[in-house]
Amino acid sequence: MAINFLALLVAALVPMVLGFVWYHPKVFGTAWMAAAGMTEEKIKGSNMALIFGLSFLFALMLAFVMHGLATHDAYVEGATYYAEGGAQNPDPNSEVGKWMAFYKENLADSHYNFKHGLVHGAMLFGLMLVLPVFATNALFERKGFKYVAINAGYWMVCLGLMSGILAAWR
Repeated sequence: MAINFLALLVAALVPMVLGFVWYHPKVFGTAWMAAAGMTEEKIKGSNMALIFGLSFLFALMLAFVMHGLATHDAYVEGATYYAEGGAQNPDPNSEVGKWMAFYKENLADSHYNFKHGLVHGAMLFGLMLVLPVFATNALFERKGFKYVAINAGYWMVCLGLMSGILAAWR
């Protein structure tokens, strides 16, 4: 599985760009501030360079993990690794090697498109991972539905776009 570092960097910019739009006061910003208990004073009193720098680092980490998962490459290579007893490249004449060749020739290309990545990112990462985490935290933090909907919705869209970019940009 080759890594496209330019695609990783572009995908890591998605949370920043989408965040500027999503959390703008004319979109969900005002509602988010009320639901989160955030004030203008708290925002102005923070180290924005540190916040944005760490946010970009975390987005890079997300992009790196999603890179192989959005196209199934990580699943396929992991399965063949274990099926071949730890071999990185299966013997082309083995059953696993033949299946891998079939996968690469007939199936893999259908996973390398924006739509495929978008669905994986939004559904697998967003709906099945982010939503339960945000909702559980919100229950214990005594945050309401609006807080969960705004934040989980942002991450579902964000992870969908990131995975779409990573899947389409080989």
